[in-house]
Amino acid sequence: MARFMSWAFVGVIVVALLQCAAAATDHVVGDSLGWKVPSTTNAYETWAAGKTFMVGDTLTFNFVTDEHDVLEVTKESYDACTDSNPVGNMTNVGPAKINLKSAGDKYYICTIGRHCANGQKLAIKVTSADASSPTSGPSASMTPPPPSGGGGAPGLDSSSSISLASVLLSMFAVVIGFLF
Repeated sequence: MARFMSWAFVGVIVVALLQCAAAATDHVVGDSLGWKVPSTTNAYETWAAGKTFMVGDTLTFNFVTDEHDVLEVTKESYDACTDSNPVGNMTNVGPAKINLKSAGDKYYICTIGRHCANGQKLAIKVTSADASSPTSGPSASMTPPPPSGGGGAPGLDSSSSISLASVLLSMFAVVIGFLF
């Protein structure tokens, strides 16, 4: 009976770890459209309407370096399409990955020319796994993309996937060692 309970415990731990690993989602902004001036001014609004954004998720903005940029701004700057009230750092290197680190309304624009006025802007609501707990800290961090030429799948950060897999395997080994 004790051996069965040990294996049941290990199974519960493994399932919990796998759920944690699978919980974060990489949202490719605009899907196949990418991050560019859309043909309709509400394209990104329509894209975001069917999505749930959670703390821990990532936004991937696919665009050509120096042809577009991404800047998180306040709602007022989003509505006016101005970069006068930035919330984060602007990046003009594509693809740009933004880690959603806190709950709340988030606003992103392209600051080049009239791109924002022509619809290249995104507003989302980010929720936390535990909606009752307040979040703090910066709303997002922009991570520069890995050097090109590696041939990895677009939108995937293989180094963080490998790190997560290493941590999960290490934790599993510790649990097994502890039980036996």
